[in-house]
Amino acid sequence: MEYSFPRYLLAKQSVDDRALNKDVLAALRAEIAALQAAPAASQPFRVIEIGAGIGTMLARLLRWKVLPAETEYTLVDSLPENIAFARQWLPQWAQENGWSAETVSEEHIRFSACASVPSAWSVSIRLVQADVFDFIHSFGSLPGDLLIAHAFLDLLPLPESLPPLFSLVRKDGCAWFTINFDGVTTFEPSFSPAVDALIEKLYHETMDTRPGGGDSRTGRHLFGYLQQNGVEILAAGASDWVVHPVGSSYLADEAYFLHFILHFFETSLGHHPGLDSHLLAAWLQQRRAQIERAELVYIAHQMDFLIRC
Repeated sequence: MEYSFPRYLLAKQSVDDRALNKDVLAALRAEIAALQAAPAASQPFRVIEIGAGIGTMLARLLRWKVLPAETEYTLVDSLPENIAFARQWLPQWAQENGWSAETVSEEHIRFSACASVPSAWSVSIRLVQADVFDFIHSFGSLPGDLLIAHAFLDLLPLPESLPPLFSLVRKDGCAWFTINFDGVTTFEPSFSPAVDALIEKLYHETMDTRPGGGDSRTGRHLFGYLQQNGVEILAAGASDWVVHPVGSSYLADEAYFLHFILHFFETSLGHHPGLDSHLLAAWLQQRRAQIERAELVYIAHQMDFLIRC
């Protein structure tokens, strides 16, 4: 199998759609409405998404009609292949979903006038290929009304990364931190309880020892980290990934998503001194066969947060 990270990001759209905490999302809608109603409301509404991948969150927020009628959306990601994919995919997605899409430049796309919304709606998209901290250092725009970090904070050193991130948000703006991993991974049916527990334990440990930072229990730790930074938690809740067969197959491209999750395990643990390579190979072989037979169930526990800065 060929592994494509942009395809993985596309494949997990349906997984994320189910996982995102609906109570936290409702609180986000209410907070955006309050920000828009404030006397000093900025026009257009400014969103900055860090670790934004190929732009699937932007597409989701437009599908779900979360964003205000006039929005500026800055999409920041460190991987050139993600930004290149977003540059091609976002206009295609827009046209398939009724928007008029104009590629203004390599870094700028504009959506306007969807058939199902008033003609005044427009979204100006800025694509930025940069490490998030380089972006913060060179940040030359006005701070955002909303900061989004989706499935990203658990890759950063915390809590020291939070103050720089909050510099991207204006006073009284908000931040939506979603799909923050929280230390529980489950595969069913069991290969062997002892082997499953060992592999999951070692995999979580690799998250905690990444050179660039990371925490396998970011979700629960964020409660304390956010309070230490003096921000108000408006809403919080679980956003678990739950992938299972429906009938004799998986939904959408979720079989590929599962194969990519196993690829993460393989690349993380392939040369781990605490795990016999033949045992890992047998575990992976059985798990991949279970996907092909539409038998594998995968669960990962995560947390969503909405905060006022």
